[in-house]
Amino acid sequence: MQEPLAYRMRPQSIDEVLGQEHLVGPGKIIRRMVDAERLSSMILYGPPGTGKTSIASAIAGTTKLAFRILNAATDSKKDLEAVVEEGKMSGSVILLLDEIHRLNKVKQDFLLPHLENGRVILIGATTENPYISINPAIRSRTQIFQVQPLKPEDIKQGLKRALNDEKRGLGQYNVDIDDDVLTHFSYVTNGDSRSALNALELAVLSTPEDDDGEIHITQEIAEECLQHKRLAHDKDGDAHYDTISALQKSIRGSDVNAGLYYLAILLEAGELQIACRRLLIIAYEDIGLGNPAATQRTVAAVEAAEKVGLPEAQIPLAFAVVDLALSPKSNTSYSALNAAMSDVRAGNVGPVPDHLRDAHYSGAEKLGHGVEYKYPHDYPNHFVSQQYLPDAVKDQEYFQPDPTGKYEAALQQIYQQLRNNTTK
Repeated sequence: MQEPLAYRMRPQSIDEVLGQEHLVGPGKIIRRMVDAERLSSMILYGPPGTGKTSIASAIAGTTKLAFRILNAATDSKKDLEAVVEEGKMSGSVILLLDEIHRLNKVKQDFLLPHLENGRVILIGATTENPYISINPAIRSRTQIFQVQPLKPEDIKQGLKRALNDEKRGLGQYNVDIDDDVLTHFSYVTNGDSRSALNALELAVLSTPEDDDGEIHITQEIAEECLQHKRLAHDKDGDAHYDTISALQKSIRGSDVNAGLYYLAILLEAGELQIACRRLLIIAYEDIGLGNPAATQRTVAAVEAAEKVGLPEAQIPLAFAVVDLALSPKSNTSYSALNAAMSDVRAGNVGPVPDHLRDAHYSGAEKLGHGVEYKYPHDYPNHFVSQQYLPDAVKDQEYFQPDPTGKYEAALQQIYQQLRNNTTK
């Protein structure tokens, strides 16, 4: 039985990796490792289908090292032992360990010394945040790299490569597909190259040749194989993003009817995940402190929608759109963070004040760390004035309340009282 197209089209060299320029582009960290032949163990994390396995395969193909794939959850310690033995014999082996966040302690303890001596170059793959889900012992022996969702143009490049590749791809078939249909494949899979490639293969293999021996992939065939309808008038894929933008701007502008209209377009196209994700962003970016209860209700509505799926998911999502559109609006928390990040990016930073530094270890007092810290709970109203920001930004006020609802108005009053007490 032939492997799926996405499996066959895995990169055989670092130059074939789609996207991920921040990791494999010229002068970037993974390419530098490969070019210098100084590989170290790493963890790749990101959404499904974004190229974690592809990067590992490309590294192995470029370096010509042995490459093995195991799953941390389903493969046994004995399977790991076989890989280690191969590493001893050959000098080094690349092990792609999928779902590394599910690696148990027995397998981990066996693997650790072999990572240190270089017999096994581990490339862990996970969709979970490794800083939360992966044991510190593994993290300390690896470098962690985030893999980003692929851009539609990256996926389209991969689809074209597959259509032209006669050995691994679909090049042996006489396929006729319009560019805008190919664009549809690349846009609606939400950065998942694997889904796009496998849907394209299904379309080619399930479509009979016409009288001229040609396989013509129409828009209707693409929609059937992807289970995603095309957004109206979407000639170049822009309507996908335009609709998402219009949904957010309509809710931000308190136009409930427009919000429901653009939600309807997304749901009619089967874009449940996109709609859910965007409503969560809107809740915290545009409503935020104006109505925190509405943000909580939106989270509950999205969870309900994801559990029941379409078509019933439209019921809780419609509830969320109406709730958010008619809620008081506030972007002060989002704007405050942006202001703080601007300072950080501009290099307007400084060391943490000594009295705030960690003081739990022996010798901290000699360094002056934590010595003059005032514990707020020891003071009236659990507040005492002291400097928290570094000297370079000690007078900055990132949070600028602008209340449209009762909740933020109350926060503004508390904030002002605290500022008055601080300046006394």
